[in-house]
Amino acid sequence: MFSKISNFLGEVKGELRKASWPWESDPKIKGLKKYKELVDSTVVVLIAVILLAGFVQFWDFFHVQIVGFLNVLADYLFTRGNG
Repeated sequence: MFSKISNFLGEVKGELRKASWPWESDPKIKGLKKYKELVDSTVVVLIAVILLAGFVQFWDFFHVQIVGFLNVLADYLFTRGNG
């Protein structure tokens, strides 16, 4: 049982060494420069999320206005005949 777990953890460690990590592996690079790819990717994702949220908000507002207009129009048309 323990040999299977040990073997599994050894394989996981080997696969993690092969992975491409989003930070610089050069030990001479310090600070945020080391994480440049990670920071750039995060900024791209945040901008994309903000743009998508704005797009959804615009169409939501647009559809609310249309449904509100149709509601007022229907109310006017159906109450005009009864009043």
